[in-house]
Amino acid sequence: MAASCLPCTWLPAFELDHALEPLLLLSSNRRMKLISPSSCNNSNITRFAIRKRRQSHANQAAAYSASDGKTTAVSAKSEKVAPEVKRRVVVTGLGAVTPLGDDAHLFYTKLLEGVSGISQIEGFDCSELPTRIAGEIKTLLTDGLVPPKHAKRADNYLIYALIAGKKALADAGITEQVSGELNKNRCGVLIGTAMGSMRALKDGIDAIKISYKKMSPFSVPYSMTSMASAIIAMDLEWMGPNYAISSACATSNCCILTAANHIIKGDAVSSSSSLADIIRNSLKAITFVKWQDLMLCGGSDGVIIPEGIAGFIACNNLSRRNSDPTKASRPWDSDRDGFVMGEGAGVILLEELEHAKRRGAEIYAEFMGGSFTCDAYHKSESRLDGFGAVACVESSGLGAVACMEKALTNSGVSREDVNYINAHATSTRVGDPREFKAVMHCFGQNPELRMNSTKSMTGHLLGAAGAVEAIATVKAIQTGWIHPNINLENPDKDVDTRVLVGPKKERLDIKVAMSNSFGFGGHNSSILFAVHK
Repeated sequence: MAASCLPCTWLPAFELDHALEPLLLLSSNRRMKLISPSSCNNSNITRFAIRKRRQSHANQAAAYSASDGKTTAVSAKSEKVAPEVKRRVVVTGLGAVTPLGDDAHLFYTKLLEGVSGISQIEGFDCSELPTRIAGEIKTLLTDGLVPPKHAKRADNYLIYALIAGKKALADAGITEQVSGELNKNRCGVLIGTAMGSMRALKDGIDAIKISYKKMSPFSVPYSMTSMASAIIAMDLEWMGPNYAISSACATSNCCILTAANHIIKGDAVSSSSSLADIIRNSLKAITFVKWQDLMLCGGSDGVIIPEGIAGFIACNNLSRRNSDPTKASRPWDSDRDGFVMGEGAGVILLEELEHAKRRGAEIYAEFMGGSFTCDAYHKSESRLDGFGAVACVESSGLGAVACMEKALTNSGVSREDVNYINAHATSTRVGDPREFKAVMHCFGQNPELRMNSTKSMTGHLLGAAGAVEAIATVKAIQTGWIHPNINLENPDKDVDTRVLVGPKKERLDIKVAMSNSFGFGGHNSSILFAVHK
């Protein structure tokens, strides 16, 4: 049976881009012409011709109106198309679980005071290991935040994510009553993890050595990197986008940027499975755009366990300054000897601006945009050539420089306006100076530029680092105070101390702030926040 077809009709590009996006990659400046079967050589086959028109937009664009399943061609001159208004995204809720506490605002107060969260590991016997220090969470109250069934069985990363997520909601004023008034189809969760549940995997391996009958039915679910997002959504009944991104230390930033795009750009949703279905139903099967109003996003990790610590020791990455834990994490200091493992979670609530205004939410900052790129070079080191992190050429590369410059382009922010960088700076011999050079290449001409590293006090929270540092960045914008770089006693010869924040907090009128996260595998990510105006 031959499929029915639309009459020969000009359609605006944005309509067809959404309608045919699952099947065709179209540039937004193209127009498509549907040619009816009668004009084809073979009338049994529906053919589509794509023609690129070089005439002006007024001559080639057209609109269509559909009612009762009928499609009618309309002249472009008879209707004026309203200009597209970009949806703006703001931060309205903060939730953190860190070595410095599980309250986002108290956490930042401790950062401003220069308090270190690094200490001796107490969770297991590490006396035989060369590294015995970490940013370990010693105690954590889960009552009322984590259901008993999860508190008993779930891995730490999952528990941290649940607590941080619920605290972000509470901080945003999303009470049970407010939650009941939300359109839950327009609320999503995107919380990632770099390491997932190493404990669940280990327990499963130990069990299978005895017998498959010893395997826990929770082994597979709790090992899934998307389970934190899923459980939070189940608890809230949020039915929007729900998944996880895992991109090493860049995980959180990737989640935050992607979540923001769900709010800004929406999702093209089609209930049709083929091009023929689209024609047969005269495009009625398409829901063109489904925007999100709220997105909980961030990251979580908790691998301060024997396997986690020993694994990074084997990579020769961890500090061994066991006798003086609070001095161990020292980004840009010439006496640094590796990073300090941390654990925890950071979750922020992103909200569409008008939605936030309507419910009277407190707005901490505006999310401006960001970018992610890949070095495509090495498992754990950034590129050194003209296309990488320390590029000093006027070309757009594939590394950290390109990531920061692309973030500026994507967000429409001028580099002169970026006067605060919350750096990735992990306290490694190689990584710190390379990032510093990359930042200076992009922003070194700004005399107001200030830069610090939250990791000097928290250690490296892996997949959670970006979100926790995004919270620090947002709080810096809100309070007008930036936290110190502790342990920067003998600055590396490759850095300019006039850019780095000193041992005490500093006042700064932040115009635009950038938070960087660069991870194993060459994952680069940069996100931008500014004062909401």
